[in-house]
Formats: sequence, structure tokens, C-alpha cells
Amino acid sequence: MNMPSIVTVSDITGTTPYEIYLSLSSNTQYYYIDYIDSSELPYTFNVPLPLQRATGLCLKVIDNDGCTITNCFSLT
Repeated sequence: MNMPSIVTVSDITGTTPYEIYLSLSSNTQYYYIDYIDSSELPYTFNVPLPLQRATGLCLKVIDNDGCTITNCFSLT
């Protein structure tokens, strides 16, 4: 059985609120995760089922000003 992977977003630089998205590191198709405010940081969520077997993911955050922040990382 595949156990869910968990991602924690500790800090975001930008204008609150934020839209959170996640994708495979080799893909441009993002999964919508949530709409959060800075008061909800650190924010923890389960990786969507289609992405759980991935070893590399990219987190995309769009802030209230429309700025996009992207961070790719490996799951361990």
C-alpha cells in the first residue's frame, strides 16, 4: 500500500493570500492544493494521489499580486 507523502510549506515571501499548486518536476500540469493566508503557515498537506510515487515535485505559489514563486524538490 502506498502511504501518502506530506509536504510542509514553512514560509512564503509575497503578498498574502496565496494559491498553492503542485506538479511533477518534469511537468507543467499543476494540481490545485489550497488557498491560504500567511497566518496558516507553516502549512502541511498530503501529496495528491497521482503524484505520490514521484520522487521530484515542484511547488508553485501565486500570491495576491499575481507573482509566481516556484520551488522544485525531492521527496525522501
